[in-house]
Amino acid sequence: MKITKPAQLRNTAFKLRQDILSMIYQAQSGHPAGSLGMIDLILCLYATGILRHDPQRPTWEKRDYFLLSNGHICPALYAVLAQQKYFAREELASFRLINSRLQGHPHLLMAGENIDPKTLPGIEITAGSLGQGGSQAAGLAYGLQLAERKNHVFCLLSDGEQQEGQSWEAYMFAAHYQLRNLTFIIDYNQIQISGKTREILSLGDLKLKLIAFGLHVLEVDAHDFEDLQDKLTQAKNNKKQPVALIAHSIPGKGVSFMEDDYRWHGKAPNKREFESAMHELRIKRQNDHE
Repeated sequence: MKITKPAQLRNTAFKLRQDILSMIYQAQSGHPAGSLGMIDLILCLYATGILRHDPQRPTWEKRDYFLLSNGHICPALYAVLAQQKYFAREELASFRLINSRLQGHPHLLMAGENIDPKTLPGIEITAGSLGQGGSQAAGLAYGLQLAERKNHVFCLLSDGEQQEGQSWEAYMFAAHYQLRNLTFIIDYNQIQISGKTREILSLGDLKLKLIAFGLHVLEVDAHDFEDLQDKLTQAKNNKKQPVALIAHSIPGKGVSFMEDDYRWHGKAPNKREFESAMHELRIKRQNDHE
């Protein structure tokens, strides 16, 4: 179902934040901060039609690709895929269980040249070790470009991943081969598992560095649906060079005691915290309707 109106997108995002918290609480394991922070952007990609895709044909040859490099925020992707009917929403309850298709990091299983049916529909790459998704995205975009295909590749990375040298090799490769069909999205929430990124290993002037590596840089408010639709569309339509979209997000967005607190990078809420967070989201959703 296509959704383009900001009010409808916000309403859906409130529901998906509750799905994210339910998954992580039930599993008593997961990464709420980044998942809550990126849900608006991922929803906007899929629900508005900016990302060309078909839930009934997950491997459709003409689809655009969404690669989640920072795989630990997969609850956000799983919630959106369920909302888009790639699989039944009830399956979200199996998050992180043994033999579940919804593992703690997305995994792509292959059976020869075909995707194994045990893989969750809509998953494009296996993610785990940070820094690798950008290289996979660049390689995929390069292959599509050589084949003269019109698919676009979006790759979401964390700002902590920018501390990995491999990320910068991918940017250099993308710029050198003028991969106009590639958009890197960087979740610039300024936290990582052990603290603030500026304290752990400062990224300096990230925008200028990306420009220096040959990328066209855009910035977006990751919680403003009008801005998201505008900048994601601009990125996809840019035909001059690969794009880096710096997404300014609030980790833990929507839950006041989680927002901007790096300790929620990879911690599940207890019963009291879960109930408090779910109540807060319900109240905010009601107020947003008024």
